[in-house]
Amino acid sequence: MPRPIIIIPARLASTRLPNKPLAEIRGKPMILRVWEQAMAADIGEVIVACCGPEIADVITQAGGKAILTNPNHPNGTDRIHEVVQSRSDISKDAIIINLQGDLPTISKESLRAVLEPLQNSKVDIGTLAVPISDPIQIENPNVVKVALTFVKPSIGRALYFSRSPIPYGATEYFHHIGIYAYRVSSLERYVSLKPSFLEQTEKLEQLRAIEDGMRIDVGIVGEIPHSVDTKEDLEVVTRFLGAV
Repeated sequence: MPRPIIIIPARLASTRLPNKPLAEIRGKPMILRVWEQAMAADIGEVIVACCGPEIADVITQAGGKAILTNPNHPNGTDRIHEVVQSRSDISKDAIIINLQGDLPTISKESLRAVLEPLQNSKVDIGTLAVPISDPIQIENPNVVKVALTFVKPSIGRALYFSRSPIPYGATEYFHHIGIYAYRVSSLERYVSLKPSFLEQTEKLEQLRAIEDGMRIDVGIVGEIPHSVDTKEDLEVVTRFLGAV
């Protein structure tokens, strides 16, 4: 079995934080910090799939691999698919980790944990979640929740994802982390699907897979990586990295 490949999709267009991948965090562009975390996990090859030379130059100057992709892709999954299609050496059963380029504090433990659901051959997509400890976050629509039925103590099957608190009346809620692992065959199935009703309603791409009957299992981990979507998020991450 070939080692997994981590692909980090990145584009400059961002309405809330322009040129987000190049935003500096304590002297380093954010995309470089994400790439460094992926390399530190020592899982396999790491590729940055980017929309232009500005991002590619940052990665290649650090000794990494970057592939320029169509800047008009609607999402990171399509950008990853273009990279996979360009590589004849990537087989259908190869595992791809889709790591968002705005998670500069992602841990190597989380990157390894996202692979665990795929040990079950019936699982199409693996992802991660963290128990929510702050009650305020349960009602926060920017915190995506996932309803689970547990198949193992640390792995649950995803029944639904929502920006609303789900399931109703739960004693514990889970915050979804937007990292995915899938076999190339599952990636190809996903990108062949049209955007679905629930996906467009909730603004959550993973619901397209669930609506088509694809199985998503979720590994439960203990920490939430800082996601950077706004200037305020950038300030939080900068303070966090200054304290560690």
